[in-house]
Amino acid sequence: MSMQQVIDTVRGFDGVLELAPQPGSEFPEIAWGDHFFYYSPDGTVPSNTQPYATIVTKDYPDDALSNLDPAGRWRLNIHVGATVFAELTGETPDDVATRDFSEEDVFLPHPVYGALGWVAVVDPGERTLATALTLLRAAHDDERRRVERRRSRAG
Repeated sequence: MSMQQVIDTVRGFDGVLELAPQPGSEFPEIAWGDHFFYYSPDGTVPSNTQPYATIVTKDYPDDALSNLDPAGRWRLNIHVGATVFAELTGETPDDVATRDFSEEDVFLPHPVYGALGWVAVVDPGERTLATALTLLRAAHDDERRRVERRRSRAG
């Protein structure tokens, strides 16, 4: 499945807000071409939360271990929490071993945010794609529940 197919799948979720910075936008140039997914049915960028999933298409200054700069490489990042993180990686978020974070089509701890319960897959494919799509749906639904809980407390 291509990156576009993953993006199209997430776009089909109810209440999804996708930020996809492009050249010339108000977003920093480093983010151009990447995708950030939020639950926000009113279409406004949440000010008090991070996206529940991202797609990055290049190395960042503080995140280059996945070797994303070669053309065509990309990484899907999903917030899954500690329990699912351990199921997928065999490790706990606070005890991640050193490894090759550039390996393709394998669930890995996110090289920067693994300690926060994020997993990453470089170039998802046959081994990871079906699970990744299920995890994306679960991350979206989890974020929806958090947003609704915050709203019920505030209102």
